[in-house]
Amino acid sequence: QVQLVESGGGSVEAGGSMRLACEASGDTDNIYCMGWFRQDSRGERLGVAAKYISADHPTHYGGSVKGRFTVSHDNARNTLYLQMDNMKPEDAGMYYCVADAAYCSLSPGSFETWGQGTQVTVSS
Repeated sequence: QVQLVESGGGSVEAGGSMRLACEASGDTDNIYCMGWFRQDSRGERLGVAAKYISADHPTHYGGSVKGRFTVSHDNARNTLYLQMDNMKPEDAGMYYCVADAAYCSLSPGSFETWGQGTQVTVSS
């Protein structure tokens, strides 16, 4: 099993930047994909980014974050990062780190393992 722990949430003004981190532990050798989802005020979980960890394929980004958000992975630290720039009020929500051993997409059903989430607030 894989465990995920997010960090780095908080408050930022619109136009500002924030970086989230997600440290994976446990059976990390079997991770195929890691990503981020944002839960909005309606409770819907929206795909932000999904990165292939053990395959050389392009990273998936949600349409609203393309060009503003960047995901990266530190293999030595087993940590996934989400760099968020030029943030907007609609980026606010609970951000969840996810991982899966077989699938990689922006659909929440593709991921077996979820972290506890970290809250992000963006003030206008």
